[in-house]
Order: sequence, then C-alpha cells, then structure tokens
Amino acid sequence: MKENILELIKKQKLEEDCVILAHHYQMPEIKQVADYIGDSYYLSALVSKLKTPKIYFCGVRFMAETAKILSPDKTVILANPDAGCPMADMVSLDDLIEFKENNPNHLIVSYVNTSADIKAQSDICVTSSVALNIMNTVKDKEILFLPDRNLGRYIKEKTKNENVTLWEGFCPIHERAELEDMNALKSKQPDAVVLIHPECKWELVEQADFVGSTTEIMDFVSKSDKSKFIIGTELGVLESLQKQHPEKEFFLLYDEFVCKNMKKTTAQDLLNAMQGKGGEVIKLDEDVMVKASKSLYEMIKRSSK
Repeated sequence: MKENILELIKKQKLEEDCVILAHHYQMPEIKQVADYIGDSYYLSALVSKLKTPKIYFCGVRFMAETAKILSPDKTVILANPDAGCPMADMVSLDDLIEFKENNPNHLIVSYVNTSADIKAQSDICVTSSVALNIMNTVKDKEILFLPDRNLGRYIKEKTKNENVTLWEGFCPIHERAELEDMNALKSKQPDAVVLIHPECKWELVEQADFVGSTTEIMDFVSKSDKSKFIIGTELGVLESLQKQHPEKEFFLLYDEFVCKNMKKTTAQDLLNAMQGKGGEVIKLDEDVMVKASKSLYEMIKRSSK
C-alpha cells in the first residue's frame, strides 16, 4: 500500500511544477520521494534559488515559514500542519519584546528554530551549522541568543564571549540525552567515534569526539576512515548515514532519540497535500515577512564570507 502511495506522489509531481523538500529527520518514505534532503541551513539557502513556483515542505512549521519568508512569491505548503517545534514554542513574542525594551543595546541572535514573529524581532538568524562562524563576527557585542540554551552554551564556550545572555529554551529530544547513555554505549563500543549535536547538554558536548550540525556530522562520517560511530542526534540522521555508508556501523546514543513532530508527516499526508485534500498553504503577514527576511538574509550573507 505504501509503495502505491509513493508512486502516486511521483506521478502527481510530474503533473505540476513543484519540488518536495525534506529534512533529514523525516520518515524514510518521505526521503524516498523528496527532491532535496538537508538540514535547516541547506534548505534555507536552497529555497530562494529554486525556480519552481510551488514547494511542498516535509518538516516542521518554522521550516515552512522560513521557506515562505525567503521566497514570498512561491506557494509553500506544509505537508502536515500539526508538525510543530516545541523549542520554537519556548519563546513568546511578548517576552522577547519586553527583553528588547529593557535591554536596547543587545543584538538579538535567533536560532532558525523560531517562529516568523520572533525572526522579525531578531537582528540575525543562525542555524547550528553556521552559528559558531557568525557569532565570531559579533564577539564585541552584547547578545541575546535564543531559544536554545544548549547551542548557546556551546557557542559561548567556543567564542569565549561572556557577553552572551542565553534564553532558557531547549530541544526536548536532544535534552533527554544523558552522559550516562553515552558512556554506557561507549563501553560496549569502545572503538566507536562519538558525534554529538550542539543541541545536547554541555556535558555530552564536552566529552564528544566531534560536535556539529546534521550536515557537519554527515560530512565527518564521509571523510572519516573509522568504521563505527555513535550518533548523538535524531534517528533520521542515522538512517541517512546507513543508506549512504552501508559498510559502516552506526549506534544511536539513546533509544528514544526520535523527534515525534518530525515523524508526524506520512507519505499519505504528502499525497493529500499534493491532491488538495490536506496540508496547509503558509500565509504570513507581509510586514512580518519583510522584517524576518532581514535576519535570515543577514545569516546567509555572514555565513558566506
């Protein structure tokens, strides 16, 4: 039955001028039919370069909003409207506006895992793959980094910038990974290289062999001559790595390293969206899009230097 749905998606794709974008955390069936698969930065940078007028986004809401902000002339459809991001929900517009009023000299640096409204109040957006480089360009500033305290702590430590205030948000999936999980797995697989995403707690980041974004972790594996890897991020990354490197072994840092929101989107959801029976066309306030685009293009500009 699933194979029939995938074939219908492929057929539908041929009948309209569209592309399907999917994050690495998506279900394997979604990645089978996606035109482009990547992390947040790759997909963000890609969107404005696409020539097709319609984008079906298989990810969570903030990603589809980002696509719309960067390509306001395109129709962007979120395949499953219920796919959200708990981390993005940990910062409210009112709280951020209040902080800015009380701290007018702070540069607002927002992780891409935020709503369009928050991006519109930000000076610069970052993704995990470019955050460190960008934050090195503003070391002389007082900064509020939001919403991920773990990625923020990693950046603060690496840049040695004490003028960084951290919002108390986090990714519930990465937050659940514990040092005991890593040590227990390492004791069973002593030859495995430990690769950790900076959304994890500092004690794991500190003990890892390599720390990086989804793409950086995947690039590390591709270039490494090692054969075993402990993957300290979402299951979808491990699945992508297994497909790309069947000759290597991969171990998930803990069994429940699974983002349920990212896994909400099914092939049936995507097909329904393409047939006009589901999905959500992303619509944003024009003023919000204009303001949010400035922080996103600032990210792209600074990361390309």
